[in-house]
Amino acid sequence: MISGFWVVVPAAGVGKRMGADRPKQYLPLLGRPLLSLTLRNILAWPGLAGIVVAVSEDDPYFAHIAEAGHPHVHRVTGGAERADSVLSALNYLAGRVPPETTVLVHDAARPCVSLDDIQSLLADDVSPMALLAQPASDTLKLGASDGNRQVVEKTLDRSRIWQAQTPQRAPLGELQRCLREGLERGAGITDEASALELAGHQPQLVEGQRDNIKVTLPGDIPLVESILRLRYAATEEKR
Repeated sequence: MISGFWVVVPAAGVGKRMGADRPKQYLPLLGRPLLSLTLRNILAWPGLAGIVVAVSEDDPYFAHIAEAGHPHVHRVTGGAERADSVLSALNYLAGRVPPETTVLVHDAARPCVSLDDIQSLLADDVSPMALLAQPASDTLKLGASDGNRQVVEKTLDRSRIWQAQTPQRAPLGELQRCLREGLERGAGITDEASALELAGHQPQLVEGQRDNIKVTLPGDIPLVESILRLRYAATEEKR
Protein backbone atom coordinates (compact mmCIF):
# COMPACT_ATOMS: atom_id res chain seq x y z
CA MET A 1 0.00 0.00 0.00
CA ILE A 2 1.24 3.47 -0.94
CA SER A 3 2.29 5.81 1.86
CA GLY A 4 3.18 9.49 1.92
CA PHE A 5 -0.05 10.45 0.14
CA TRP A 6 -1.99 13.68 0.61
CA VAL A 7 -5.75 14.13 0.84
CA VAL A 8 -7.60 17.14 -0.59
CA VAL A 9 -11.03 17.93 0.84
CA PRO A 10 -13.08 20.55 -1.07
CA ALA A 11 -15.35 22.16 1.52
CA ALA A 12 -16.26 25.57 0.11
CA GLY A 13 -19.76 24.64 -1.07
CA VAL A 14 -23.06 25.70 0.47
CA GLY A 15 -25.09 22.50 -0.01
CA LYS A 16 -28.23 24.17 -1.38
CA ARG A 17 -30.20 20.91 -1.59
CA MET A 18 -29.93 20.49 2.17
CA GLY A 19 -31.88 23.71 2.78
CA ALA A 20 -30.13 24.30 6.12
CA ASP A 21 -29.04 27.43 7.97
CA ARG A 22 -25.37 26.70 7.28
CA PRO A 23 -23.25 24.81 4.75
CA LYS A 24 -24.00 21.10 5.07
CA GLN A 25 -20.39 20.24 5.96
CA TYR A 26 -20.98 21.99 9.29
CA LEU A 27 -24.30 20.38 10.17
CA PRO A 28 -24.13 18.41 13.43
CA LEU A 29 -23.99 14.61 13.30
CA LEU A 30 -23.52 12.67 16.52
CA GLY A 31 -22.81 15.98 18.21
CA ARG A 32 -19.97 16.99 15.88
CA PRO A 33 -19.85 18.93 12.58
CA LEU A 34 -19.99 16.65 9.53
CA LEU A 35 -16.61 17.93 8.28
CA SER A 36 -15.07 17.16 11.66
CA LEU A 37 -16.20 13.52 11.37
CA THR A 38 -14.76 13.28 7.85
CA LEU A 39 -11.40 14.73 8.87
CA ARG A 40 -11.29 12.51 11.96
CA ASN A 41 -11.70 9.50 9.69
CA ILE A 42 -8.98 10.64 7.26
CA LEU A 43 -6.46 11.34 10.03
CA ALA A 44 -6.61 7.67 10.99
CA TRP A 45 -5.52 6.43 7.53
CA PRO A 46 -2.05 4.80 7.69
CA GLY A 47 0.56 6.48 5.48
CA LEU A 48 -1.16 9.88 5.43
CA ALA A 49 1.21 12.81 4.90
CA GLY A 50 -1.37 15.55 5.33
CA ILE A 51 -4.76 17.02 4.44
CA VAL A 52 -5.52 20.22 2.55
CA VAL A 53 -9.02 21.56 3.19
CA ALA A 54 -10.38 24.18 0.77
CA VAL A 55 -12.99 26.41 2.40
CA SER A 56 -14.68 29.64 1.35
CA GLU A 57 -12.82 32.87 1.99
CA ASP A 58 -15.37 34.08 4.55
CA ASP A 59 -15.96 30.71 6.23
CA PRO A 60 -16.77 31.40 9.92
CA TYR A 61 -17.02 27.76 11.00
CA PHE A 62 -13.84 25.91 10.06
CA ALA A 63 -11.56 27.45 12.69
CA HIS A 64 -13.87 26.16 15.44
CA ILE A 65 -13.77 22.45 14.60
CA ALA A 66 -11.33 20.34 16.59
CA GLU A 67 -9.34 19.10 13.60
CA ALA A 68 -8.60 22.61 12.29
CA GLY A 69 -5.65 22.86 14.67
CA HIS A 70 -4.17 19.46 13.84
CA PRO A 71 -0.59 19.74 12.46
CA HIS A 72 -1.51 17.56 9.46
CA VAL A 73 -4.45 19.78 8.45
CA HIS A 74 -3.82 22.76 6.15
CA ARG A 75 -6.39 25.35 5.08
CA VAL A 76 -6.62 27.08 1.70
CA THR A 77 -9.24 29.30 0.11
CA GLY A 78 -11.55 27.44 -2.24
CA GLY A 79 -13.50 28.68 -5.25
CA ALA A 80 -16.98 28.88 -6.69
CA GLU A 81 -17.03 25.29 -7.94
CA ARG A 82 -15.59 22.00 -6.70
CA ALA A 83 -12.92 21.96 -9.42
CA ASP A 84 -11.77 25.46 -8.41
CA SER A 85 -11.41 24.38 -4.78
CA VAL A 86 -9.51 21.22 -5.65
CA LEU A 87 -7.18 23.14 -7.96
CA SER A 88 -6.50 25.68 -5.22
CA ALA A 89 -5.46 22.87 -2.88
CA LEU A 90 -3.27 21.28 -5.55
CA ASN A 91 -1.57 24.61 -6.26
CA TYR A 92 -0.78 24.85 -2.55
CA LEU A 93 0.77 21.38 -2.58
CA ALA A 94 2.67 21.89 -5.84
CA GLY A 95 5.26 24.09 -4.15
CA ARG A 96 5.77 21.66 -1.30
CA VAL A 97 5.82 18.09 -2.65
CA PRO A 98 6.93 16.41 -5.93
CA PRO A 99 4.46 16.27 -8.86
CA GLU A 100 4.34 12.45 -8.72
CA THR A 101 2.96 12.52 -5.16
CA THR A 102 -0.27 10.54 -4.83
CA VAL A 103 -3.26 12.72 -4.01
CA LEU A 104 -6.68 11.51 -2.91
CA VAL A 105 -9.61 13.91 -3.30
CA HIS A 106 -12.41 13.15 -0.85
CA ASP A 107 -15.85 14.68 -0.32
CA ALA A 108 -16.30 16.66 2.88
CA ALA A 109 -19.72 15.01 3.24
CA ARG A 110 -18.51 11.36 3.12
CA PRO A 111 -17.52 10.49 6.71
CA CYS A 112 -18.21 6.74 6.38
CA VAL A 113 -15.57 5.54 3.90
CA SER A 114 -13.88 2.49 5.41
CA LEU A 115 -10.19 1.80 5.89
CA ASP A 116 -10.62 -1.36 3.79
CA ASP A 117 -11.73 0.79 0.84
CA ILE A 118 -8.79 3.16 1.31
CA GLN A 119 -6.37 0.24 1.34
CA SER A 120 -7.97 -1.13 -1.85
CA LEU A 121 -7.65 2.23 -3.60
CA LEU A 122 -4.00 2.62 -2.54
CA ALA A 123 -2.95 -0.95 -3.30
CA ASP A 124 0.29 -1.28 -5.25
CA ASP A 125 -1.43 -3.03 -8.19
CA VAL A 126 -4.02 -0.25 -8.69
CA SER A 127 -3.56 2.34 -11.42
CA PRO A 128 -2.11 5.71 -10.36
CA MET A 129 -5.43 7.17 -11.55
CA ALA A 130 -8.39 5.46 -9.90
CA LEU A 131 -11.56 6.04 -7.94
CA LEU A 132 -13.85 4.21 -5.59
CA ALA A 133 -17.17 3.40 -7.26
CA GLN A 134 -20.19 1.13 -6.95
CA PRO A 135 -21.57 -0.94 -9.85
CA ALA A 136 -25.23 -0.13 -10.46
CA SER A 137 -27.64 -2.65 -8.95
CA ASP A 138 -31.01 -1.08 -9.77
CA THR A 139 -32.64 -0.96 -13.17
CA LEU A 140 -31.74 2.43 -14.65
CA LYS A 141 -34.02 4.57 -16.83
CA LEU A 142 -33.04 7.45 -19.10
CA GLY A 143 -35.59 10.22 -18.61
CA ALA A 144 -37.05 12.62 -21.13
CA SER A 145 -39.31 15.67 -20.84
CA ASP A 146 -42.94 15.42 -21.94
CA GLY A 147 -44.41 18.82 -21.18
CA ASN A 148 -44.17 19.21 -17.42
CA ARG A 149 -43.61 15.48 -16.85
CA GLN A 150 -40.61 13.22 -16.94
CA VAL A 151 -41.13 9.98 -18.86
CA VAL A 152 -38.91 7.00 -19.68
CA GLU A 153 -37.00 7.30 -22.92
CA LYS A 154 -35.25 3.94 -22.55
CA THR A 155 -33.74 1.47 -20.09
CA LEU A 156 -29.96 1.62 -19.78
CA ASP A 157 -27.59 -1.34 -19.70
CA ARG A 158 -26.70 -1.30 -16.01
CA SER A 159 -23.87 -3.81 -16.47
CA ARG A 160 -21.68 -0.92 -17.64
CA ILE A 161 -22.90 1.74 -15.18
CA TRP A 162 -20.95 2.66 -12.06
CA GLN A 163 -21.78 5.25 -9.40
CA ALA A 164 -18.72 7.33 -8.60
CA GLN A 165 -17.65 7.74 -4.99
CA THR A 166 -14.62 9.29 -3.34
CA PRO A 167 -11.74 9.28 -2.67
CA GLN A 168 -10.46 9.65 -6.22
CA ARG A 169 -6.74 9.10 -6.78
CA ALA A 170 -4.22 10.71 -9.14
CA PRO A 171 -0.64 12.03 -9.23
CA LEU A 172 -0.54 15.64 -8.06
CA GLY A 173 1.03 17.17 -11.18
CA GLU A 174 -1.19 15.43 -13.73
CA LEU A 175 -4.41 16.12 -11.84
CA GLN A 176 -3.38 19.76 -11.45
CA ARG A 177 -2.77 20.05 -15.21
CA CYS A 178 -6.02 18.30 -16.17
CA LEU A 179 -8.13 20.44 -13.85
CA ARG A 180 -6.48 23.66 -14.98
CA GLU A 181 -6.91 22.87 -18.67
CA GLY A 182 -10.48 21.65 -18.17
CA LEU A 183 -11.45 24.85 -16.38
CA GLU A 184 -9.79 26.98 -19.06
CA ARG A 185 -11.88 25.16 -21.69
CA GLY A 186 -15.08 25.67 -19.72
CA ALA A 187 -15.66 21.93 -19.59
CA GLY A 188 -18.20 20.47 -17.19
CA ILE A 189 -16.03 18.96 -14.45
CA THR A 190 -18.16 17.22 -11.83
CA ASP A 191 -15.38 15.21 -10.22
CA GLU A 192 -11.65 14.63 -10.59
CA ALA A 193 -12.10 11.56 -12.78
CA SER A 194 -14.07 13.63 -15.31
CA ALA A 195 -11.14 16.07 -15.60
CA LEU A 196 -8.76 13.17 -16.19
CA GLU A 197 -11.14 11.68 -18.77
CA LEU A 198 -11.28 14.96 -20.69
CA ALA A 199 -7.50 14.75 -21.02
CA GLY A 200 -7.71 11.23 -22.46
CA HIS A 201 -7.05 9.18 -19.32
CA GLN A 202 -9.13 6.18 -18.24
CA PRO A 203 -9.12 6.02 -14.42
CA GLN A 204 -9.50 2.58 -12.89
CA LEU A 205 -12.77 1.74 -11.15
CA VAL A 206 -12.16 0.21 -7.70
CA GLU A 207 -15.28 -1.30 -6.19
CA GLY A 208 -16.10 0.29 -2.85
CA GLN A 209 -18.62 -0.50 -0.17
CA ARG A 210 -22.21 0.70 -0.27
CA ASP A 211 -22.03 2.44 3.08
CA ASN A 212 -19.65 5.11 1.72
CA ILE A 213 -22.60 7.48 1.64
CA LYS A 214 -22.49 11.18 0.76
CA VAL A 215 -24.72 13.44 2.83
CA THR A 216 -26.78 15.36 0.28
CA LEU A 217 -30.37 15.53 1.55
CA PRO A 218 -31.82 15.72 5.10
CA GLY A 219 -32.84 12.07 4.98
CA ASP A 220 -29.18 11.04 4.59
CA ILE A 221 -28.25 12.28 8.07
CA PRO A 222 -29.93 9.58 10.23
CA LEU A 223 -28.61 6.87 7.89
CA VAL A 224 -25.03 8.13 8.17
CA GLU A 225 -25.38 8.48 11.95
CA SER A 226 -26.52 4.85 12.16
CA ILE A 227 -23.54 3.66 10.13
CA LEU A 228 -21.11 5.62 12.28
CA ARG A 229 -22.66 4.39 15.54
CA LEU A 230 -22.16 0.81 14.39
CA ARG A 231 -18.55 1.56 13.37
CA TYR A 232 -17.71 3.20 16.68
CA ALA A 233 -19.38 0.40 18.65
CA ALA A 234 -17.41 -2.23 16.74
CA THR A 235 -14.18 -0.33 17.42
CA GLU A 236 -14.89 -0.21 21.15
CA GLU A 237 -15.61 -3.96 21.24
CA LYS A 238 -12.17 -4.69 19.74
CA ARG A 239 -10.38 -2.75 22.48
